[in-house]
Amino acid sequence: MGTWDDGPFDNDSAADWCGDLHDADPSARAAIVRAALTTAAFNAGYLDYDDAVSAIAAAAIVASQMPGGEPMTSPYAPDFLLAGESLDLDDDLPQLAVEALDRVLSDDSEWRSQWSEAGASEFPQINTLRAVLSGPPELPGQIALL
Repeated sequence: MGTWDDGPFDNDSAADWCGDLHDADPSARAAIVRAALTTAAFNAGYLDYDDAVSAIAAAAIVASQMPGGEPMTSPYAPDFLLAGESLDLDDDLPQLAVEALDRVLSDDSEWRSQWSEAGASEFPQINTLRAVLSGPPELPGQIALL
């Protein structure tokens, strides 16, 4: 495993996943993002590192497409996003991304175990993504639009 920083694309597995996403037919890209999130969110066993980092990268991509999301700047992000293209993502993906990130942070996640062994106990990058994906907090008295 090659990891050089704590960003969502800063490891070999995530960079490879992003390369595969870039190389995919544009009409298949949203499904690839959904698959990465679904694999992590609904994993009932021990979450494999590669599945976790793919889900983190996918969550970062979803967050980048939302209001308040950070634009793609990492050289390891998919090239088409770095060039300013976007993805047409379904409205349920931000919530699925939150569920995937929660699963990545769970006790039975290889990603969490490896970062914990390295001395990390807080994960600001994940928390920032989660905040963007969750949207702005509801204000008291605010009526939710369905």
